[in-house]
Amino acid sequence: MNVIELGHIVLYVRDLERSRHFYGDILGWREVGKLGRHGVVFSSGRTHHELLLLEVGPDANPIPKGRRLGLYHFGLKIGESDEELREAIKRLQAEGVEIVGTADHTVTHSVYILDPDGNEIELYIDVQPPIWRDSPGSIFAPVRPLSLE
Repeated sequence: MNVIELGHIVLYVRDLERSRHFYGDILGWREVGKLGRHGVVFSSGRTHHELLLLEVGPDANPIPKGRRLGLYHFGLKIGESDEELREAIKRLQAEGVEIVGTADHTVTHSVYILDPDGNEIELYIDVQPPIWRDSPGSIFAPVRPLSLE
């Protein structure tokens, strides 16, 4: 067996409409369909679907704080330039989305946010030209503070 790409992510959410607004209206994913009354499917256009949200209701257990097993974060590439990342930050701030971190990973410039249910998301751009293609070890470079000046 050989994994050839990450296909999709499925997230349980407390409130489908709140999460639908976040992923669709704020992050800009295109809604491609509904799954009954408790699910919605999104795609960036790369494939049939990349995100499925399933509502589990307000009584669901929250994501535990601190070190835990399971998902840490998932990354969404939002462009190719620092200007696109700056514009995303402005949009997030205008929408009241809390930015919980930023980083210069040498190969990417990243902003970290939380979705309405506390899932951490890395919004990033690949630094151009994409040095990781010629220097794969660059993905292990020390993390530096992000400067978008």
